[in-house]
Amino acid sequence: MIEALDDRPRSGRDPTITPEARTWLVALACRKPKDLGYPHELWTTRLLAAHARDQGPAEGHPSLGKLAQGTVCKILAEHAVKPHKVRYYLERRDPQFEPKMAEILCVYRDVALLREHGASAVYGGEVSDGGVAIISYDEKPGIQALATTAPDLPPLPGKSPTTMRDHEYKRHGTLTLMAGIDLLTGHVHALVKERHRSREFIEFLKLVDAAYPADTAIEIILDNHSAHVSRETTAWLAAQPPGRFAFTFTPTHGSWLNLIEGFFSKLARSMLRHIRVSSKQELKERLIAFIDDVNRQPILHTWSFKIAQAA
Repeated sequence: MIEALDDRPRSGRDPTITPEARTWLVALACRKPKDLGYPHELWTTRLLAAHARDQGPAEGHPSLGKLAQGTVCKILAEHAVKPHKVRYYLERRDPQFEPKMAEILCVYRDVALLREHGASAVYGGEVSDGGVAIISYDEKPGIQALATTAPDLPPLPGKSPTTMRDHEYKRHGTLTLMAGIDLLTGHVHALVKERHRSREFIEFLKLVDAAYPADTAIEIILDNHSAHVSRETTAWLAAQPPGRFAFTFTPTHGSWLNLIEGFFSKLARSMLRHIRVSSKQELKERLIAFIDDVNRQPILHTWSFKIAQAA
């Protein structure tokens, strides 16, 4: 019944743009306009149509002499080519990416086994006692302390459904959140600092060191930031009791393997989004208050991607 409503095949007018011209146009769209002398980084359909009208006939495609912008859109859509858009990817530059990823996954597997067999007790109501503590650590730098220049207006039923805010704002600077999640208990260790150099990282390590009993082996998952492998940090670690600290580094450009990134994502979406403060001190206090709120009801973070492949 539905098929009966379709038009019967008709000859129609022959296409004015040849298949060869279409192929040439698509190939042109796959090149960068700057390689052809234009200042543009990406094509616009208007620019692409103009170039095709100008250069197409000389390249043996006279049917492109009157090419319209809308026709360009149709041809590109048929070939699923969108030269006006950019999608980002991450190139693997670490030749040891796979072995390092496997090492991280093995740590996560060990965490799952420790939870399953109850090998780690709770110490002081918030951290694991004895044995081992496994911490996922990273920094979130550049948290902006932005202030409003006029009071926010609250929602008004029937008049304004959203909070109204003046477009202008004032900058008070930035802060860095240094945080690590105990993967066995969910407890978050955190510091808020102006910068994240070696001295601030060592201060975080001292915070973690004070939080666990002396016989606890502390394993930290972290990236290869210079502060983590500096001479100051190495010297401080060398002065600690043997076996107290162990670092497991994520691969280069592999920070997504670190569970703490999920926590930072939640922080950005639930607390930092649209935040306005009167000073950096207020921003610091609110960050610490968020951490304290999380630690009142800790959440166990788990990793499942490729965990079964861990050797």
